Amino acid sequence: MPTGCGEPAAADAALTRRIRKVHAESGKTYGAKRITAELRAGGVVVNRKRVERLMRQHAVQGRRLKRRHRTTIPDPAAQAVPDLLRRNFTASAPNGAWVGDITYLPIAGGKFLCLATVIDGYSRRLLG
Repeated sequence: MPTGCGEPAAADAALTRRIRKVHAESGKTYGAKRITAELRAGGVVVNRKRVERLMRQHAVQGRRLKRRHRTTIPDPAAQAVPDLLRRNFTASAPNGAWVGDITYLPIAGGKFLCLATVIDGYSRRLLG
């Protein structure tokens, strides 16, 4: 039975070749969404679900990002810290308001470094 665009198996095989090419050109990092976007940018009319199906059938996988680790678990019984600045991070004079932040940077071996900063709300300069 004619489908209007040739034999479905042949069309899938041709599309699979193009998917493999885009995947290889990306350093084997692109997943179905990016591959679909690349194919569409190249003039191929294709549905993301079809690309997903063909990638799954032919074991073509994009690179998955590592999971984020939860580094802070708040104590529900702890007293809430009052917002003294009321979300207004500006100051009218130097040293009028300091704001700080803590972030965790991943390092080798699955460990983290803690980076804590203090910034002056007036000059926006790093204090420490």
